Amino acid sequence: MSQTAKSIRPFLGAKNFELSRHFYQDWGFEETVLSPDLSVFKLDQIAFYLQRAYVKDWIENTMIFLEVENVERYHQELSAMELVSKYGGVRLSQVQIEDWGKECFLHDPSGIL
Repeated sequence: MSQTAKSIRPFLGAKNFELSRHFYQDWGFEETVLSPDLSVFKLDQIAFYLQRAYVKDWIENTMIFLEVENVERYHQELSAMELVSKYGGVRLSQVQIEDWGKECFLHDPSGIL
């Protein structure tokens, strides 16, 4: 290919679009509204689209992987945001140590991991 890829941005659905918008804003993502039913959320050099669309099987099988430099520190920062207490359905696991490294899991208000 002669073209260089600049980004890859998944499209995420939302059970409650407005609630999910606020969740990602509180997480620290910057929102750009593209239409009443679609926004792009950016954090540093990464981005994704959030759309007013809910297909149960799709949402329940969506996972996004966010790699950070320090999982423990990032987990502490996520905990301090109190996203779990602010948003119903949001879950944050403890940091786990696996063969490949450390990880934690955050589920958004729709259940997306």
